[in-house]
Parts: sequence; C-alpha cells; structure tokens
Amino acid sequence: MTRPGPRPRVRAREFGLPLRGTPGPSNAITDVPGVEVGYTTLISGDGPLRVGEGPVRTGVTALLPRGRAGYGDPCAAGIYSLNGNGEMTGAHWIAESGTLGLPVLITNTHAVGPCHRGVIDWAVRERGGRSAEWMLPVVAETWDGYLNDIDGPHVTPGHAVAAIDAARGGPVAEGSVGGGTGMNCYGFKGGSGTSSRTVEYGPDTYTVGVFVQANFGARRELTVCGVHVGDDLADDDPMGDTDWLGLPGAGSVIVVVGTDAPLLPGQCTALARRVPLGLARTGTVGHHSSGDVFLAFSTGNRGRMTDGFPTGTPGYDTLRHVQRNRIDPFYEAVVQGVEEAVLNALFAAETMIGRDGHRSPALPQDRLRELLDARLVR
Repeated sequence: MTRPGPRPRVRAREFGLPLRGTPGPSNAITDVPGVEVGYTTLISGDGPLRVGEGPVRTGVTALLPRGRAGYGDPCAAGIYSLNGNGEMTGAHWIAESGTLGLPVLITNTHAVGPCHRGVIDWAVRERGGRSAEWMLPVVAETWDGYLNDIDGPHVTPGHAVAAIDAARGGPVAEGSVGGGTGMNCYGFKGGSGTSSRTVEYGPDTYTVGVFVQANFGARRELTVCGVHVGDDLADDDPMGDTDWLGLPGAGSVIVVVGTDAPLLPGQCTALARRVPLGLARTGTVGHHSSGDVFLAFSTGNRGRMTDGFPTGTPGYDTLRHVQRNRIDPFYEAVVQGVEEAVLNALFAAETMIGRDGHRSPALPQDRLRELLDARLVR
C-alpha cells in the first residue's frame, strides 16, 4: 500500500482555521485599492559561512501605498514600537508630519543602508533625474543571520529598485520571499505574510490590509486560534539550541497596515498600536531581543496630505475622517488581519537550510491539524 504524500501547503484560511472577519478578494494588503507589493529574492550557495560569499538567504520587500501611479501624493501615517530593538528609518518624520510619501522597504538588518539608497535612486529616476526636495525613505528590517550571510554585501541598491519596480496589485506571494526569505517565526520557517478585512462604515465599505515580515517568537509560545500548540510541536526545534548566536524568541517583526478609510495621522497611529494584540493571539510576549515596529497608513484624503515646500498663496486643507468614536471596527480588522498574516507566513514557508547547515523547518501542517481537531470546538 502506498502512503499518500504530504499535502500541498495552503494558506491558513484554506487550511480550515476558524478565523474571524471577512477578507478582501486576495486576502492581502493589495486589497486596499492602489497598494502594490514587490519582491527581490536572493537565494544562492550552501555549506559553511564565508562572509561576503554566502550562503545567501535574503531579499527586499517593497510596498507602494498608492502604487506607482499615485507616487508623490503622501498618505496620512502613524508608527508604533512595541519593542525598539530594531530599525525603521524615516520614523521621526512620520511622527512629526503624520505623512508617508515614499515606498516602504523591508529587508535584513544589515541591508538597511543599500535599500535606503535604492529608494532614493528609484525616486530620482521617477522624477526625471533629480530630486525635487529632501527624501527620508522608510526602510525597516529584521535579522536573518541564522540562515543568511547577513554580514556580506549581498543586497544592493539595485535590488531595492528592482523590488519597487516589481510591485503589483492582486495576490501576494508569501513565506520565503523578499525580505522574508531568511526569516524564522516561532522556531519554524517564517517570512512574509499578508491578510485583509473589509469594514462596513455606514453606507461605505473599506478595506484594512496587513503585511508582516515575521521573524519572532519562541517555539513554546506558538498559539493557533486560541490553542496553545508550541509545547506539542517542540521536538524539531533547531533554533531552540543555544550553540548559535541567538536566543529562543530572538528576532523581530515588522508590520505594515494600510487602509482606504479616510483617517487622520493620529488615527493611523492608533491602528498601529493595535498590532501587538494580533501578534499576541499567536503567542508572543514581545521579547527584549526583538524589534517590533509597526506602521499604519491611510490612502484616503487624496491630494490633501501635502508635506513639501509651500508654493503659491496660503490656503486651507479640508480632511475627511472616520469619526473617532466609531473607529472600533477598524481596530478589530487590524487585530484579526495581523493574526492571520502571521499564520499565512508560517503556512506558506517551506523548510530551508542556510549557512553552516542551519535548518529552519516548515510548520508541520498535518500534525497541527491533529492537535487542532482534538482541541478546537467548532
């Protein structure tokens, strides 16, 4: 008798998890009209680490809040840091101005510099060969040194430009792609994940989209739909060993939240502050060694979030926004979307072997199904 082979990997919702909320058509941040996502994925080499040569398991993720067609029209934006052992450049200007005007890039910790330069190169090209004013690109990072030659100069400004150029709407690849290529989550292979929720507001329907670069959590913490499964999946946990540079739970998570609902900058910050509630549903406690930094933006109020040099006669801006005392459904959408985006990253990622033979196993979906079937009340 031939035993059936492993089932193909599916997203968390297709797996049958009882996840709350109604997603958009692609269940991705690109369900927010205009948002585009692109990747550059770098995978090469095997065997012992040779700094500058490899093995390479890394990349770049680019998110364009208004897509290429809307470049130059800033969005309302806000940031929040749960634990600051990480980097998101441009954060001070977002906090000051409440606006976001450039593509957002996510990469590995030591590739922030070339990606920062890459955004500038891309913007100068798009503007015909010169910058119109100052630029403070937003580049965020998580650490992929368990699998990747992170000290090697493998990510270049050209890779950042390529990720921006590759950005598209529609379905988004997940798992070991882009900046998430070498990342790990709860001791399993992690990486890039996304989800979305539709929100009814009076006669209107809006979308809240979430994108995560998941590189956080200790195996013992993993929780799926309220069921603590980490202890039962503890037998294959290479990252739980203490003979490599790191601690269980070490790593970071970057989360980008986008919506087409018209929000003020302070309301975007409030959305970013809800991200940890979604992460906590997957089990993390927010480790000291983790950089957990979040950005939220609104594509509403098109053409009204100006932040450059003033021209012409002084005037007034009029902003339309969701009433403050009616914003709870958007908070709920963030929490639900973050939880599902993390699970999607785990469900999509395949086992990866990187430098020095370091192995990051894929989440065992069949074993997880057995655990959930035994404990979930459906």
